[in-house]
Amino acid sequence: MRTISKPTPDQHPDWAPVYINKVADDGRVLEFLAQGLKEILALTENLTEAQWNYRYAEDKWTIKEVLVHLMDVERVFSYRGLSAARGDKTSLPGFDHNAYVPASRANHRTGTSIMAEYQALRAATLAFFQHLDDEALSTIGEAKEQPCTARAMVYMIAGHERHHLQILRERYLNS
Repeated sequence: MRTISKPTPDQHPDWAPVYINKVADDGRVLEFLAQGLKEILALTENLTEAQWNYRYAEDKWTIKEVLVHLMDVERVFSYRGLSAARGDKTSLPGFDHNAYVPASRANHRTGTSIMAEYQALRAATLAFFQHLDDEALSTIGEAKEQPCTARAMVYMIAGHERHHLQILRERYLNS
């Protein structure tokens, strides 16, 4: 897979380092995303229905909801990256991830269906970012009145997933 260097501070929102900094500075972000999918698959392959629906506190999401949240964010960040890469100067709105979760109806789905969708989405994400040239990766767009580039968005997808993988391991699966 191609390498993509980390974004510079002028290429991402001011809040993005919380995710970007979770990814190594070696340009191998696409490999990191591919590995993240493998880790998610390994974590979920033997879950019971009770585990899929477990929440570690009353006001926290189930594992199903966490995974659908990850897909929602991957789609939103990919769209922001697409918009910037194509030179769209439209200022994209933010989104309320807390409102998306109950609306996703994730708990009405099977774990198998969620993981099939996760794999398909990740394949599309990797294919999209794999084929952007350096100019497209660095073209600055705008989301939530802050700069965004495709380069930043791919790092944010990877770091956001890493953030939630840690939470899944520590608070849901104790692994």
